[in-house]
Amino acid sequence: MLTCIIRYHINPTKKAQFNQYARNWGTAIPRCGADLIGYYAPHEGSSTLAYGIYNIPSLAAYEQYRERLAADPLGRENYAFAQSEKFLLREDRTFLTLASTPHGDST
Repeated sequence: MLTCIIRYHINPTKKAQFNQYARNWGTAIPRCGADLIGYYAPHEGSSTLAYGIYNIPSLAAYEQYRERLAADPLGRENYAFAQSEKFLLREDRTFLTLASTPHGDST
């Protein structure tokens, strides 16, 4: 299992647009095959960092998921929304594997 963490740099004056974007992904991402953990918007500290986190079985599954997401009507609409509203300044993806559970329990 891989965990994808998307780090967004957002326009702090367009937090409401980011929140709408996140809610849309809350519907589209699970429908397209990823296990969405959640989207996180700035609250304290940095006003420009936000995150999206989901699990996917493998990089091959990720490629299939991305194809489904690009073909999904809400996915296409959400990509277009982000481009038209220009609230995303930068987006970085990192794929991680679980190295330890809490208190060192093995999985």
